[in-house]
Amino acid sequence: MMYQELKLEKGMYHISGKSFSQVLEQADPSAQYADTPMEGLDAYERQLKRFEIHVAGPMCDRVEKFFSTTESAVLFPEFIRRAVRSGVEQSALSQVTAVNTQIEGGEYVGGVLSDTEAYSTKTTQGAALPTATYLESSTVMRLDKFGRAVHASYEAVRRQRLDAFGAVLRSIGVKLGNAILGQAILKLNAEAGSTVDVKTSGTLTYADMITLYGAFRDFDMTAVLASPKLAAQIMTMDQMKEMASAQPSRILLPFGAQLLKCAGMSDDYLIGLDQKFALEMVTGSDLILETDKLIDSQLDTIAMSIRVGFRVMTADAVHVLAM
Repeated sequence: MMYQELKLEKGMYHISGKSFSQVLEQADPSAQYADTPMEGLDAYERQLKRFEIHVAGPMCDRVEKFFSTTESAVLFPEFIRRAVRSGVEQSALSQVTAVNTQIEGGEYVGGVLSDTEAYSTKTTQGAALPTATYLESSTVMRLDKFGRAVHASYEAVRRQRLDAFGAVLRSIGVKLGNAILGQAILKLNAEAGSTVDVKTSGTLTYADMITLYGAFRDFDMTAVLASPKLAAQIMTMDQMKEMASAQPSRILLPFGAQLLKCAGMSDDYLIGLDQKFALEMVTGSDLILETDKLIDSQLDTIAMSIRVGFRVMTADAVHVLAM
């Protein structure tokens, strides 16, 4: 089936276990467009092209263009979801999570590795190897709900350009992403492998940063999470002058870890972690919208929510520097 022949309907948002984009992609696979002008577009983007809806650029349309037909209106909730999701992904979440697990429901039970004997212990010939156990956790993780309800009637938004409306939605996503990141930071701080104190209470020095770096033994410190205030203090250190100019879009510390400024984080500590091993993010669902009302242009409220939880998988891959 080619993209022009696809029948769009509300029910495509309500297929269990599949997102709207996945349903579109299954009905109109991108692979069939190899070596054609449509190559590089996903199934949703092909539908935008079908109905000549421009979401950016000099020919950008207004919100009301989605509601030109009953079928094109079906695309509107996905426009909102993608814009908000884009904002969420601008946070540092992707840079601090080793694994992103998606589940059905609001509870999750992870696995726990118990491994107490030193790996440096030699095993004599014929003796049993040291044992580690990996068991289901005795604690059930209950996911937290993050979201926002935006009161906006159709008459208020219908004349808005899609790029401007999309920018507003992305800004909501950025704030949601930072709120979710804050939950991850609390979990990392609570379950870190160790906490070291700065040498002079309340004063952060480069020597303290080196102490945090030295707390990592089996793992590397690939990232340092800091509040805006502490990140600014780090940037004023003499050791950072050449590093900042060499990596203008990605701030690296002299020992290789990336400095991540985290909105809302406490000024009382820094967190160092190895991104490859430290944290699992569990998502109960993708961003949820009341799609039927959006399709019917009943925009009294645009409600969006997501359920998320975190657990530290390897405590030794996380260490905290307390101020």
